[in-house]
Amino acid sequence: RFNGGGHINHSIFWTNLAPSSQGGGDPPSGELLEMINARWGSLEQFQAQFAATTAAVQGSGWGWLGYNTKSKSIEIATCANQDPLEATTGLVPLLGIDVWEHAYYLQYKNVRPDYLKAVWEVVNWK
Repeated sequence: RFNGGGHINHSIFWTNLAPSSQGGGDPPSGELLEMINARWGSLEQFQAQFAATTAAVQGSGWGWLGYNTKSKSIEIATCANQDPLEATTGLVPLLGIDVWEHAYYLQYKNVRPDYLKAVWEVVNWK
């Protein structure tokens, strides 16, 4: 689970990021934005809840926005270590943010909340 999960998670993570010249930081649109607004009230409120939930991961892990196929809804979830979202929760991953220190330490040291605030500038919703 650890090595395979790491491969799955990072494969998703790298497609979830883009420089601003390639759409990174642009807000989501369409049905996804409608679902975010319906669940959290606004994109900003979703981002705040996602950051708070993900910052609370003890040690290393991942923050996720996942799709629940049973309830046809989206949810914020976290996974410890390299545990893959779908295999451990049943949620289909839509957005994954790595909160292992290697993802942010060089720029943000050990201040995970600053990283989680800045990451939205490169999130690629396309």
